[in-house]
Amino acid sequence: MHRRHVLIGGASLFALTGCATAGAMTAAGASPTSLAADAAIARAVLPDQTSRAELLQTWAGPYGGVPPWDKVTAAKLRAAILEGIELRRAEILAIANNPAAPTFANTMVAMQMAGAPLERADSIYGVMIQNIGSDDYQAVDTEVSPLLSAAGDEITFNEKLFQRVRAVADNAAAAGLTAEQTRIATRSRDAFMRNGAALDAAGKAELGRINTALSNAFTSFSQKVVADERTWTVVPTEAGMAGMPASNKAAAAAAARSRNLDGWVIVNSRSSVDPFLSFADDRGLRETVWKKFVNRGDNGDANDTNATIAEIVKLRAERAALLGFANHAEWRMQDTMAKTPAAAMSLMNRVWAPAKARVAEEVADMRAIAGHDIEPWDYLYYAEKVRKAKYDLDQNELKPYFELNNVRAGSFAMAERLYGFTFTKLPTGTVPVFHPDVTVYEVKDHGRPVGLYYTDDYARPGKRSGAWMTTYRSHSTYAGDDNVLASNNNNFTKAEGGQPVLISLDDAETMFHEFGHALHYLSSNVTYPALGGTPRDFVEYPSQVHEHWVLTRPILDGYLKHVETGESMPQSLVDKIEAAATFNQGYATVSYLSSALVDMDLHTRATPPTDIDAFERESLARYGMPKEIVMRHRLPQFNHLFTSDAYSAGYYSYLWSETMDADTWAYFEESGDVFNPDIASRFKSIILAPGNTTDRGEAYRQFRGRDPDVAALLKVRGFPVN
Repeated sequence: MHRRHVLIGGASLFALTGCATAGAMTAAGASPTSLAADAAIARAVLPDQTSRAELLQTWAGPYGGVPPWDKVTAAKLRAAILEGIELRRAEILAIANNPAAPTFANTMVAMQMAGAPLERADSIYGVMIQNIGSDDYQAVDTEVSPLLSAAGDEITFNEKLFQRVRAVADNAAAAGLTAEQTRIATRSRDAFMRNGAALDAAGKAELGRINTALSNAFTSFSQKVVADERTWTVVPTEAGMAGMPASNKAAAAAAARSRNLDGWVIVNSRSSVDPFLSFADDRGLRETVWKKFVNRGDNGDANDTNATIAEIVKLRAERAALLGFANHAEWRMQDTMAKTPAAAMSLMNRVWAPAKARVAEEVADMRAIAGHDIEPWDYLYYAEKVRKAKYDLDQNELKPYFELNNVRAGSFAMAERLYGFTFTKLPTGTVPVFHPDVTVYEVKDHGRPVGLYYTDDYARPGKRSGAWMTTYRSHSTYAGDDNVLASNNNNFTKAEGGQPVLISLDDAETMFHEFGHALHYLSSNVTYPALGGTPRDFVEYPSQVHEHWVLTRPILDGYLKHVETGESMPQSLVDKIEAAATFNQGYATVSYLSSALVDMDLHTRATPPTDIDAFERESLARYGMPKEIVMRHRLPQFNHLFTSDAYSAGYYSYLWSETMDADTWAYFEESGDVFNPDIASRFKSIILAPGNTTDRGEAYRQFRGRDPDVAALLKVRGFPVN
């Protein structure tokens, strides 16, 4: 996710913010009058500058201004970022060199205001790299990524700036700062130190070298994986498509025609590969498609990422040692709920053994049907056979109920019923978009406009794989009133001729998940952007819990109707789904958790490995990885780990968040109403709205009345709870 950057020790924090009622005390404990006074002081510190580049200008148009996607080119974007860096540099120097004694207003508020033009360009930059990804934008990425990294280090390494921040933090009580202001100052001070502000000149120079090299390596890794995902497998005859659902078959035919090829094309992305592995009868073709997918970045060619990964883990280890940490994981986990690798490993180990035991049971069931050993390209295929035999449940029977637009309408209904949000589609052309496939909705919270929601649902060459959420702008009130510009991004294959796009139940749950991230932003009431974010192992929790509402009766009856008959899903079919809810959880858990375990293993090694493939094999062997399953993300294509530091030593966070998610869903269920308005209101106000204004563990205890119970997670996955 690409979010607004807030200058706190050169780190970027998530900016989840929301509205304050005019004339009332804000969540920060400061009145609007005092906030306005602080903002005026901060603005007076910053130099008066005029941006020349078109993409640095304040966004114009309706809804508080919107990104000028219709004006964006790679050349304009490059110019904006280069000038934006210089403008921000001048602002930071003005703050650092201010002769007045450091205060919260002239230092912390001024820092949050600094770099606004660059933030606008940076929002556009992230979208064009991830959603368009054409050669001209990749060239811009290659050039400016290390420059942005170096500019961030320049802020962190500014001794005068650091001393001002430390003075504000150390004297917070004497200055009478509010709890939120104190939290901002102390977190900023700690982030500066964690990122090298206390190093001597030689240490800062070395850390700058490492960070710039890492930035280059991240860009290289990303571009290589995207290049491998532009490949495909041609299925030349209809016999090779035997077993495939009609909707997937039509999409594969359309993919072939768009490439001027005969036959059918399975593009090298999960949304195309997984259905083929689940339903295609041709075992040889399944193996071909599987191997191409799992070997992305691992083919010994120009797009091979193994050497890049080796360089990244080496640089991370050097950085950790320079900053006084035993390894990258120890450094990376300082600002998380888990705090230490040992705590994360404790949870993962609690789940790993029962997950492997369940895989053995699943494999035995599949062998009984297949009559041969199960290979990784067989697992999803024979799992469907077992599902049909055990539960009389065929995934193809479900897909007609999950038409893409209907699923989105169902997610909107969930948001309205739980939280009071409404989403109204804007006529085409109301605001600019970066691609014709993008749709935009106006969002209101109990009738009050709060922003826009953009959707970009379809795969295209150059677009990164997977599903994710982005914000172009987050709400804040510390220096004026900004609304939210949020987006969700998917990679479904677009149907031809206006035909419906049918997705799987898993895809529907993913859509509700990513929509949950958007709801997190739209709900926020944080005053200061610096407290908008949440720890890495908390941020997935609010999104994961929203997956549970997909199969609730009000959503099924109102929105997820059969695409041909218009009938609601019969309860008998829902009962089959629920009876099979823990089916194949061995596969799902081991596939994910093996990736998380290898991530932690990689980043806690005293000596970073140089042979990445060998390390992956050895690590999996030590954990006893079942031979019938491959990691959900093998290291050579593990974007979470190697396109930035964001999820490095942090892929465990999905499981950590799921513990809270499962316990929260149990709370709703135990109330007798999964749309319980009191619980929903408390979830919005305690979990979604406050960002990081308070400790998130304390927030969970306030919401639930206790710590999360891991037994709920084990129960959801169908594993023994003792």
